[in-house]
Amino acid sequence: MVEWLSISDVKKKISESSAEEVTAAYLETIGKSRINGYTCTYDGALEMAKEADKGEGLLAGVPIAIKDNISTKGLATTCSSKILEGYVPPYDAHVIERLKAEGAVILGKTNMDEFAMGTSTESSCYGVTMNPWDLERVPGGSSGGSAAVVAAGEAPISLGSDTGGSVRCPAAFCGVVGLKPTYGAVSRYGLISYANSLEQIGPMATCVGDIATVMDVIGGYDPRDSTSINMEIGYRDALVDDVKGLKVGVPEEYFGEGVEGGVEKAVWDAISKYEEMGATWEKVSMPNTKYALAAYYTIAMSEASSNLARFDGTRYGPRNDGENWHVMASRTRAEYFGKEVQRRVLLGTYALSAGYQDKYYLKALKVRTLVKQDFEKALSNVDVLMGPTMPMPAFRIGEKIEDPLSLYLTDVNTVPMNLAGVPCISVPCGLSDGMPVGLQIIGKQFDEATIIRSAYAFEQNTDHNKARPAEVI
Repeated sequence: MVEWLSISDVKKKISESSAEEVTAAYLETIGKSRINGYTCTYDGALEMAKEADKGEGLLAGVPIAIKDNISTKGLATTCSSKILEGYVPPYDAHVIERLKAEGAVILGKTNMDEFAMGTSTESSCYGVTMNPWDLERVPGGSSGGSAAVVAAGEAPISLGSDTGGSVRCPAAFCGVVGLKPTYGAVSRYGLISYANSLEQIGPMATCVGDIATVMDVIGGYDPRDSTSINMEIGYRDALVDDVKGLKVGVPEEYFGEGVEGGVEKAVWDAISKYEEMGATWEKVSMPNTKYALAAYYTIAMSEASSNLARFDGTRYGPRNDGENWHVMASRTRAEYFGKEVQRRVLLGTYALSAGYQDKYYLKALKVRTLVKQDFEKALSNVDVLMGPTMPMPAFRIGEKIEDPLSLYLTDVNTVPMNLAGVPCISVPCGLSDGMPVGLQIIGKQFDEATIIRSAYAFEQNTDHNKARPAEVI
């Protein structure tokens, strides 16, 4: 079985040897890996570990893997795209600064769907990442590499980004814990943007306690990010094994057509467990959920078409020749952007074009307001909402990649939270067809404490978090 180490396990190993030895062991494991979870490892990792042995910090000596769209000074950050080949940022993202300040060791960058556009990590220029539970299945996306390396024992913790479920989806598919914080709770400074109004950096780990620890490090105000909120949240304070009196809402719409039977059973079993633990539940309605997917993709693709305009061969990466800027940029983007990125940029540009902006983009923004109101109404009567993270377990590599619409539909249970900006966490709640199933717990804005407490209590009273994939090295 794959060895999963929590932060406390890693610190114990460090106390018995050194951070340098622990980091070297992880690098050796990564070097033998078959899952293609990393785009590169950090040459300075052992040096960072040596420094960590001399100092103190909440994460002193603890190795961490970073998604390839989060800027790391001196370490390539390519968004798994050919158009950023060779790009090395001259600065660290805010979250990287925070991690370094607490002594964390950067192992390397993890594979992802190109520019975070996908649900399977199949669109990466570095090739597909494989799910450690079954090498013929996807790990989810777009942060598939970040989830897979944790599940494979190649990092104890990792960072991903979540624009429409890109932390929660791979966490569910790979049987680990993943949190999407409230929009504004974690600085996006240094995150290469896909859709600014939707995305958040979030952690993945083998247990809820480690999620809280990482959030206490990376959460907080950053004046360089205009969306950052100046609010202190004690995430580790929420690690309480008690849900007595917790009111759970179960949205009927999250169990609609397309939810696989084994997933539905695992989630209802989890809700029944909460009832045994002293919580109560009731069904709630989120009537605008059926419009959320279309609104999300309209907004996300529109913002992507604007954000990705900067990648034209002028400032970053490779460049194709042309008699003028327009020809050069067109040739460069046609060759170095992958199919999915090109598709989303074209659709987004169309949605923002003259004559169509009111018809598509502005209408999507109105739907977004309705979705947000659904959450406000539902969460005014209950403490948290619960449902399946994903409607099915991990699908097979190649099964959906040629059918974009089918791939987009798998995000049906994750995109509403990004539209509303509310926090949510995915925790393992069982298996279906031998693959992990995720329970999604959703809370009020900036009430991460309640969803962390709910997830922690469930973890402490079940054995689902003890399930491990077979050896994959």
